[in-house]
Order: sequence, then C-alpha cells, then structure tokens
Amino acid sequence: MSEQKQVNPAQGRRPQAGGKSGSKSRTAGAAKGQASSRSNQAAGQAGARKSSSTRVPRTPRELALDILVSVAGAGAYSNLKLNQSLQDANLSRADAGLATELVYGTIQHQRTLDYWLARFVAKGFNKLQPWVHQLLRMSAYQLLYLDRIPVHAAVNEAVAIAKKRGHQGISGMVNGVLRSMDRSRAELVPSAIKAGSPAEKLAILHSYPDWLVKRWVLAYGEQTAEAICAAGNDSPHGSVRVNSVRGTRAEAIEQLAELGLDAEASPLASAGITIRRGGNLVETAGFREGLWTMQDESSMLVAEVVAPAAGMQVLDCCAAPGGKTTHLAELMGNKGKVWANDLHPHKRQLIIDQSSRLGLTNVEAITSDAAQLSERFASGSMDAVLLDAPCSGFGVIRRKPEIKWTKTAADVAAIADIQRELLEAVSGLVKPGGVLVYSTCTIERSENEEQVERFLQAHPEFELDRNWPESVLHALQEAGAIDEAFKGYAQLLPQHYGSDGFFIARILRRA
Repeated sequence: MSEQKQVNPAQGRRPQAGGKSGSKSRTAGAAKGQASSRSNQAAGQAGARKSSSTRVPRTPRELALDILVSVAGAGAYSNLKLNQSLQDANLSRADAGLATELVYGTIQHQRTLDYWLARFVAKGFNKLQPWVHQLLRMSAYQLLYLDRIPVHAAVNEAVAIAKKRGHQGISGMVNGVLRSMDRSRAELVPSAIKAGSPAEKLAILHSYPDWLVKRWVLAYGEQTAEAICAAGNDSPHGSVRVNSVRGTRAEAIEQLAELGLDAEASPLASAGITIRRGGNLVETAGFREGLWTMQDESSMLVAEVVAPAAGMQVLDCCAAPGGKTTHLAELMGNKGKVWANDLHPHKRQLIIDQSSRLGLTNVEAITSDAAQLSERFASGSMDAVLLDAPCSGFGVIRRKPEIKWTKTAADVAAIADIQRELLEAVSGLVKPGGVLVYSTCTIERSENEEQVERFLQAHPEFELDRNWPESVLHALQEAGAIDEAFKGYAQLLPQHYGSDGFFIARILRRA
C-alpha cells in the first residue's frame, strides 16, 4: 500500500515500543485511557535525539498545538510532523511522550471533542481562530480522556498559551469553556448523544465522519462496524519480524526480554513478535545488526501468503520502504531474486538500506512506474508477483488518525481506479502456474473483494487459490476472518488481533 508507506516502518503510527495503558478515562463515554501507552511509546524518540537548538524551549502542549494546527491547516502527516518536531525540540522523554499523546489523541477523538465542546462555546467553532479551536480540542482531550493529568494542569496551561498567543478575551473564553466542561463531565456520556441514525451516533461516539461509518455499517453490519471504529481508536502495540536468515523467533524473544521488553510470539504471524511494553526498538543492537525489523503483524501475512521458495523470481511492484520485500527475501533463504520496485528514487534507497541491514543479497531495487513494469520484464517471467497496492489506508487509522478526516468517498473511487490499472498492468508478468498476490491495508470492499472479483471476471486465465500456509489459515479462522466458505482471499479487521486492517488475495495463473 504505497500511500501508507510514507510511514516510518520502524515507528508506524506511533513509535512501536510500548503497550496499551490500563488507566481509565474520567468520562464514562470516553475511550479507556491511553495516556501512558502513547507516552511510553514516544519517549524512545526524545532521549536519543535531542536537538542542540538554541531557540526558546516550548512546552509539550505548545509543541503539540503547533503540530495540530499544521496537520489541520496544511495537511501535514501527523507522524512525520511529530517526528520532525521532536527531533528539533529539547524535550525530556516524559514531555515528548505527553506531546505525542496530545497530538494523536486529539486528532483521533476530534469529532467527539467538538460535539461536547459545542455545548460550552457560545459563538460556535466556525468563528474561532484555528489555533484556538485546536487548543480547546487538545485541552478537552486531557479533561475527558487522560485521568493522570490533573484538571488544573490542563486548564492553567491552556489559559497560559491563550494569553501568550492571543488577547485577554481569548484566554478568558478558554478558561470559562474548560472549567464549564470540567463541571459537566458527568453529563458527557453516550446516552446524551443526540443523533439522527445509529450510524451517526456511532460516528459521534467514536469520532469518525458519517459517510465512512455508514459505508462500514452497510458492508459489515452495525455491530462489526462499531468494533472497527473502536479498534481504530486503540493504541497499536509494537511488533517485530524476526530475520530468519540470521536467527530464530525463540532466540529473538530471549534477546528482547534481556533488554527488559515484554516480548512474546505473535499468534498471527509465524515470524512475528509482539511488544506490549518497552523502549525504542530502533535503538536496539538487534535492530542495527539486522536480527529483526519493525512491521505490523497483519503486514507480515502478505509475504507468507506469497509463500516464495528459494530460487524463485519474485516481483514486489510497490515495494518501499521494503518490509514485505525483505520478508520475501528471508522466506527464500536469501536465494533467487526479489525485484523490489518503487516509483520514487529516494524510496528505492530505503529498500537498499533495509536489505543491507538485514544481510540480504537477493534483493534488486529498481525505480519504475508500476503500470509500466511490463516494459521492463518479459511476459510470464515471474514465479510470483506481489501487488501491495496504493489504497485508502483505512486499516491503519490507529497509526495515522488524520486519514479519517482527509479521505473522501471520491478519493476511494479514484484509488480503486488506480488499483484496477495496476492489476491489469502487472498480471501478465506472472508465468503460467505462478501466483499473483494482491494486498491492501484498507477495509474498503470496493478496493478489495470487489476489485479481485472484477479482475477475475475479466481474466479467466486466473483463479483464486486457497492453497495458503496452514499457520495463516489457522490464525485467520481463530479470529473469525475466514470460515468454511474461504475462497482464496481474506479481510483481516483491526479488532481481530489488534493489528492493522489488511486484505490479501492469492490468485493463481492457470498452467
């Protein structure tokens, strides 16, 4: 999924180390507290990368506010803007963690926050300056969702920022709104939400746009749609993929445990290890030595479904930053050839760097438009082709929460057109008897099942292949992602294993 591959694979939506907090929210209608989870996850970034900047230090709330304004106004990616801002700031590990929590939590819950804030802002949000709007959201998030932050700290800091950036009237308004909200917290519960339909109530409660929740209710039913929404607001746990060329999963778990990390074998991916609590894995010796790679568990399934053998010729059409490419190469025992293609030259270098770190010599990184790969490779020249296609990214909302506010139904339709073009362009490279694997990190039917069914109708020389690794089938069956009607594709939802939402189809070219 090339669009989402702008995310640092070592960090995902949030820095990968760390687990879900057990703290409870102040408000009955709010999601259970996530403060310490994001804070611990972000802390690894700060201590190792302090800036020598001489600028006047900003508080974590000021830093978070600047990022929120940038994401909302300039369309910046939250994870990229946050990472860069933390590198430039002189924040302690704890303050970096707080800034991270405030950025992601505020974006994640912004619709719910706006719904409750509207009770207390007399003039309405449309008349507020953008920075004031974001300041109120960020402060309301602390009041309603972060029980470890004292009310006076959240309110007083907000008032101080308002005085610093605006006139006295703004600071007075901010103070009044937040103190009124604090006094009314017991009333801000799900039963108090007034909505015109069940889908709209879900959208307000879990903070999603109406159009998206309506699509999910139509596709999956109300109960599953709500589970998808709730899972998208959870903090992602960390996970690493063991480099089978250099060691075993048991050895890696032991090494991670020695570092004080809470590591255990993934129940989903055979090479995966979940990290529920710990530090920044990018800073570990095991990462530098190529013993493991940060990758979501769902993403690991893709290469397993390709199931490449040593000596094969394999093409990864949209490969950057190289997570699936290097997994394919590892599964091949560093033998044969994995052609890793990406449109952008600078992303090609990411693939080269990853392969080098992992000690893989069977990866050849190239730069081309995936739609034109048939001009570079002969028809039927590949044993396996992986098209991890550009997509809407709705399976990774927990890592990049702004996706739900920036994507539209028109975007989904446009992306589906691109996917259709790419499938047509690369399918001819698969040799008779070879495999085409199509994957996305979204849960949109029009980009997934419907895309595959349309392709098969147009190409009778291809058929769905149910010959998946038993370990993958077992894990998907346990989660309820597939049943006895399994045809050769699967939709993993974010609530199944607390991993990313992913779609995978294995398609065989008839011999």
